[in-house]
Amino acid sequence: MRLLNDLTLARNAGGGLTQSGTTCSGEISRASTVEWELRLPDQPSLTVHDNHWVNGERDLVLHKPTVVPEMPAALSNLHNRLRTGISPSARPGELRIMVFPTYVDMLGRPRIKKSVTTLDLTNALGLHRLEELTAREGVSLEAAFDRPDLPPVDLADPQDEKPLQHALFFPAADDETPVVAFVRFRIVPVLRHIGWLSPDDD
Repeated sequence: MRLLNDLTLARNAGGGLTQSGTTCSGEISRASTVEWELRLPDQPSLTVHDNHWVNGERDLVLHKPTVVPEMPAALSNLHNRLRTGISPSARPGELRIMVFPTYVDMLGRPRIKKSVTTLDLTNALGLHRLEELTAREGVSLEAAFDRPDLPPVDLADPQDEKPLQHALFFPAADDETPVVAFVRFRIVPVLRHIGWLSPDDD
């Protein structure tokens, strides 16, 4: 699947991996892991792990291989860090993933912004790319928490009044959307920062 002009994402063939580790909540557990490969011309490929833990948790992470190919520190520092959890929503048959855009700080370390206005989110991730995600069947971008004081999340008229935490909601049977979203908001900003993607590579 082509995400940008030069960036492609493909699910690795095979039955996946089984591994032990620590979940986002800090529990020791075993995971059934689905691997996705992210490719750019003339650069090392990157591997995203979609971990389905025995204890019911699920997360996505940029997997750190045994030997990390040579790459800029900002991207190397993203491996095995800034995991993104996938959790059930309040609606049956639906999951959600928090949309926290990544940025690189002055020391070259990837960080996340949790609360942003919807306009800031569209500026960080690209309005067109968010619209592509929400155009998928059953997918919506909403406030992560149902509170009466929050402005509506509307990509047709993104608000710039109040920062809030955004989440992408998708059908539980949809394994592709959360991975595409994770690549867009967690990995692509770092690739742009290190110059592996140009700002206009759409």
